[in-house]
Amino acid sequence: MRISKLPLIVGFPLVLGACATAIPGVYTEPKAGFANIASQITPAIGKRTVFAETQAENEALKKQVHGMVHRKTISADTAVQVALLNNKGLQASYANVGLSAADAWQESTPENPVVSIGILGIGAPELGAYRAIEGLIRANLLEATTRKKRRALADTNFRQAQLAAVNDTLALANQTRQAWIASVTAFEAVGYLKRAKATSDAGSELARKLGETGALNKANQAREQAFNAELAGQLARARLNATKSKEELTRLMGLWGTEVDYYVPDALPKLPRSVGSIGNIEAKALRNRVDLRVAKLGLEAQALAYGLTDQTRIVSDLEIVGGAELEREVGEDGDTEKVITPQVELEFAIPIFDSGKARMRKAELAYLQSANVLAETAVNVRSEARGAEASYHASYKIARHYQDILVPLTRTVEEEGLLSYNGMITNTFELLTDVRQKLAASLEAANAKSDFYMAQADLTAAIYGGGAGGGGGGEGAALAAGGGAPH
Repeated sequence: MRISKLPLIVGFPLVLGACATAIPGVYTEPKAGFANIASQITPAIGKRTVFAETQAENEALKKQVHGMVHRKTISADTAVQVALLNNKGLQASYANVGLSAADAWQESTPENPVVSIGILGIGAPELGAYRAIEGLIRANLLEATTRKKRRALADTNFRQAQLAAVNDTLALANQTRQAWIASVTAFEAVGYLKRAKATSDAGSELARKLGETGALNKANQAREQAFNAELAGQLARARLNATKSKEELTRLMGLWGTEVDYYVPDALPKLPRSVGSIGNIEAKALRNRVDLRVAKLGLEAQALAYGLTDQTRIVSDLEIVGGAELEREVGEDGDTEKVITPQVELEFAIPIFDSGKARMRKAELAYLQSANVLAETAVNVRSEARGAEASYHASYKIARHYQDILVPLTRTVEEEGLLSYNGMITNTFELLTDVRQKLAASLEAANAKSDFYMAQADLTAAIYGGGAGGGGGGEGAALAAGGGAPH
């Protein structure tokens, strides 16, 4: 009868493992979770993203990127697309999603039972080889009973990692678009300063010749030369700023080697004729913002962690050990008898000192912390959406003011001043003042136009995420590159 108990005892830990449900394929498939990420990127910013795991995939992307940028003038849309295909930091973010999928896979897998076999009385003279064999199988009961909660927590973390990767993608897209805008604006400023410098060079040369004839006094000659020297310094600074801005764009696109041989336009696109109003922007942001969804999943994860802590508050480790001992004995008649003794052990920690209250308190505060983070994020999302909409419309009005009113006026003043100067009616100082005012107005107009396109990019970031407080993109912010001089 004792022998019949052996299969039941030995098989009991295996039954615990057999109760495990099948592992979801979403954890085990190649590029786990990436399809979900890609499906959220295209509707938000109209671009595709990839996760390259093999050398062949990386080589294919390298060729594609080369064809998009090498010795070409790139648009903002091209820059964003290249960044999503080629930025290695983004690839690392996608790899993190795979790591969280592997964690969920691991939590869905039952813990392997531990088998131990011992041989006692080796070389016993009256029995020959051994006296007894002991076999034990150890299984963690607590691991089996809490697997469902742990798997739910791991699944929440997996979904959270996917949203975090979406947020990283949107953020990179927004940063790249704004870096492109900044780079083009910097080269546009260089263009204005170069034209002003050419005019100043001609004026400085004329002033020198007039000074030699005595028609222009030394004070006016010095004013002309000082203005020319000032422009030279501003032009050098603007060129440095343009180089640094383009390098930032290059870094975001992940380019190096011969791939850095690309150009950006020498000016931003013209302002649109008008911009429409955006209805219900707060509702759109609350519905679409990725960082808000991340915060919601963070609260869900803390709730699951709290339940798991509560379940294991008293008993943090519980193991069952089942097995049997086969013992050989020599009977009175000299025959060897075999006796099988089944055994079951239960191991657990006695909560004498650690009652689990500290862990419960920690779990409670972590949940409260996540709840407050979620509430703050919701408030911030609403505020950012309102602020982005206000900035979008205000920056457009400012840019139109410079383009339609101030720049034409300063151009007229300069042209009339030049005619007066050629007719010897206006003196050199007045002409320099006119040129300086036109240059300042042109630079301010370029900056105002840049502010508008930046605000346009921020508007999408406020709706989908990826900006300073979330993620980014470019709703309707597809800036056509147009023909541009190589930079």
